[in-house]
Amino acid sequence: MKKLVVLTGAGISAESGIRTFRDAGGLWEGYRIEDVATPEAWRKDPVLVTRFYNERRRNALDAQPNAGHLGLVELEKHFDVQIITQNVDDLHERAGSSNIIHLHGELLKVRSSVVEELVYDRTTDVNIGDKCEKGHQLRPHIVWFGEAVPMMDVALQATMDADVFVVVGTSLVVYPAASLVNYVRKGRPIYIVDPKRPDVSLPSHIHFIEKTATEGVTELINLLLQDE
Repeated sequence: MKKLVVLTGAGISAESGIRTFRDAGGLWEGYRIEDVATPEAWRKDPVLVTRFYNERRRNALDAQPNAGHLGLVELEKHFDVQIITQNVDDLHERAGSSNIIHLHGELLKVRSSVVEELVYDRTTDVNIGDKCEKGHQLRPHIVWFGEAVPMMDVALQATMDADVFVVVGTSLVVYPAASLVNYVRKGRPIYIVDPKRPDVSLPSHIHFIEKTATEGVTELINLLLQDE
């Protein structure tokens, strides 16, 4: 069975009602990224950051997987599918995808602000004063701007092992995730599903499907199955 690796971004979640800061003039639900999604923001105002991610968590829990998510699950009948997502929601999990790498963390988890290995599932709001077993404040289990991306090496290996590589709903401007497309082995087909072609330098011979995820993944399935 061929290995199909899919990199997903904010575009696929946006169709489920989860907004991104890039669609709002540099703001994320009215917040500057520098104020809520950096280590400096956490040190400066943990109350604000905690409240922000409580709102994001509630939003994610209210959202439902869409046809884009479900279509990627359908592909598991025909391919060994590995999802690499930049999204921090759990919509791929709820849709039924089996293998998911979260590059930027997960909203439904929190971790110790000091002992990074202490990670806990969380579906309810976090409060200042909620602590890990070592007595340290809990923080979002999110990779903030300026932090290392722990799962990047795993994602790189999956990309290099891919027989087919697909990008869904990302503008390919957030690094290091955007660099993955450059690690696809020569000669392996690459498909990009997005209403707008990414305005970045890309390898040649890419098949563009200029549609939203909910429409484009259906077309992708048809194309991939024709080539089988």
